Amino acid sequence: MKKLIPLLFLLFSAGIFAQVISSSKWTDLFSYNNVLAVREDNGKLIAATENGVFFYTPSSGEVTKLSKANGLHEVKISAFDYDATTKIGLVGYKSGAMDVITPEGITYVVDIPIASGYTGSKKINHISINGNLAVVSVGYGVSIFRLDKKEFGDTSFFTNAGLFESAKEAMIKDNFVYVVTATGLKSHQMNVTFPIYSSWNSVAGGSFNQIAGTSMVVYANANTVKYGDGNTFSTIAQSFSNIQDVTVTDQNIVVTDTNSVSVFTKAGNFVKSYAADELLNTGFYSGSQIFAGTKISGIKNDAGQLLKPDGPYNNTSYKIDVVGQQIVVSSGGRGGNLEPVVSNLGYYHFNGSQWMYPEIFRNPTVPFNVLDAVINPSKPSEIFFSNYVFQEGAKGIYRMENNQFVKNYATDLQYFNRITGLVFDKNNQLFASVGYNPNSKLGFYYYNPGADDFSLVSVVDAGSVQKPFVNSGILYIPSLNFSGGGLVVYDYNNTPGSTGDDRFKILRKPNNLPADGVVSANIDKNDDIWIGTRVGLRIISNPSAILTEDNPQAQPIIIEENGLGEELFRDSSVLHIEVDAGNQKWISIDGGGVFYLNSNGEQTIKHFTKENSPLPSNSVTDIKVDNKNGKVYFVTFDGIMVYQGDVLDVTSNFGDVLVYPNPVVYSKFKGNVSIRGLAEKTNIRITDAAGNLVHQAVSKGGYYEWNLNNHRGVRVASGIYFVLMTNADGTDTATAKIAVVN
Repeated sequence: MKKLIPLLFLLFSAGIFAQVISSSKWTDLFSYNNVLAVREDNGKLIAATENGVFFYTPSSGEVTKLSKANGLHEVKISAFDYDATTKIGLVGYKSGAMDVITPEGITYVVDIPIASGYTGSKKINHISINGNLAVVSVGYGVSIFRLDKKEFGDTSFFTNAGLFESAKEAMIKDNFVYVVTATGLKSHQMNVTFPIYSSWNSVAGGSFNQIAGTSMVVYANANTVKYGDGNTFSTIAQSFSNIQDVTVTDQNIVVTDTNSVSVFTKAGNFVKSYAADELLNTGFYSGSQIFAGTKISGIKNDAGQLLKPDGPYNNTSYKIDVVGQQIVVSSGGRGGNLEPVVSNLGYYHFNGSQWMYPEIFRNPTVPFNVLDAVINPSKPSEIFFSNYVFQEGAKGIYRMENNQFVKNYATDLQYFNRITGLVFDKNNQLFASVGYNPNSKLGFYYYNPGADDFSLVSVVDAGSVQKPFVNSGILYIPSLNFSGGGLVVYDYNNTPGSTGDDRFKILRKPNNLPADGVVSANIDKNDDIWIGTRVGLRIISNPSAILTEDNPQAQPIIIEENGLGEELFRDSSVLHIEVDAGNQKWISIDGGGVFYLNSNGEQTIKHFTKENSPLPSNSVTDIKVDNKNGKVYFVTFDGIMVYQGDVLDVTSNFGDVLVYPNPVVYSKFKGNVSIRGLAEKTNIRITDAAGNLVHQAVSKGGYYEWNLNNHRGVRVASGIYFVLMTNADGTDTATAKIAVVN
């Protein structure tokens, strides 16, 4: 299947300019803590953060947000500016692309000029708007952008003898562009010689980082701010420790230092300051109030109030656990050799009403690399997490109560002991997968609540482990190792404390799995184990029989492509496999987005990528389906996106049947009509108002889509259509009506 994925990417990227990749079915779980810029429009504050923009109205306290879930085209914002007169905002990304936000909509711009021979970062460093023009600063120079035409004009590549100089920030005043670089403040009129770097004027020597203004020029280095008309400058009579940003409003100059914001008149006179007592990116002054843009708390005003949308502490995410209304997200990571990638971020916890961030991670005394965190279903105030580091006294399993540290376990084992993932079974017994344990084996810990301790069970020689899962009293532990991984199938007979009657088998290369092991696995409603590896997908049936068979064989899924059999996801790394209530499969492919497959994997229902959907990344590290409400959580290192799926808890009888959209007005909607809340197997007959049969089908999995075609493949006429449904044995029925307007 790997050969097919680049083609799919090509198709999606070819149509990206015409696509609206967000919809009402998507919401984000992004962090809005890291505020990069603050602007204002008629009393409303506009703040750009790492993954989105939010709007705060001080008079009402209303907070709304704009992200890839509802309009933006990317994540990782690096620059932002907004002009209140034209109502136009520009969002610059680390990728080098931009979004143009206008009252009419959002336009995605990817054609920023790139210097020939430049191989550095394409990140947009800074954007400054003045009237109908904006100057965009990048690592190799500056470009002029016309807001009315949404296109670039002249560009000056800052290159000399093949070496590029980064334009850190720039601004426009009186038809001149002023730029700060590591070698000084430079300027040039916007005329025919603007693109010629050698013709630029050096206004002041030195290394400068910030510049701002439209009617005046204000620029700064680490501890000094200068202001003037572009030719002559004065110095603000205040020294700073490490200036982060300068902003010029209609009446004032605002200087943001490491953890404080100071306001001056345009004549350089001190007005007021605010010590925010935390790290800052930017500041703003409006209505006699200072608003500090923090790195970790959103906007903080000079009354100490925090202004932001609720969300996780940070966007970096790896695994997720959902229990009822609660969510816990781990932030850890591993490198190419499975070594810890320590971020010290810990986990983020939504307690059902708001996001919490435990104090243990705010000022850590030991390194934290939390690969997994789980909520105790029988005691939701209790969270266990694994700390995947090698430092004794820091690694191991931690127990938290109401986000307060209680105890850690298994901390004194040898250096290479690697506790990875955690899982509760149906009896609320807790297991933790471990590789390279003291016996140099793969195994697991199980928790004894009475003794408040974990016990180790060593199983088999193998390498590093992945997150485990449990089904019907059998524990599954994927092992990813270049010299002998596999999938452990371990029957603990629902008594993990008594191993005398346990059975196990490890599936490896002799069982038709690759030699370097298993990345992910899950078991579906047909008792089939779906196994994800670095080189594709395998399926093996009947776990109980596997334990007694001599040489069970895993099989690939073969699909037909262009009349030829093709192995599904061949040569692709399968990061995660999730099974929903209808037995459909959500499968994440490293670099390939998420595929939503039917129950046997032979049909792709949906394929989400960052190019055609609000996904932040094409490498989704975890997927969780909440079958009670149909939500599907996609976890990436760049943040979490939530999709409102159509499959809820599925039984042999009907649930709350819903048809949408309804009515179907062709001028407004040209897709399929969705019907959800169906039985596990549903016989569907659709008739017109006269009782004539126009369509019939059998749905499996609690969900069905009708393309509004009749049995001849022709779209039905305008009118009312009746949906008559029965479950598999005819003991339950349901009806619905669909109004069609062509």
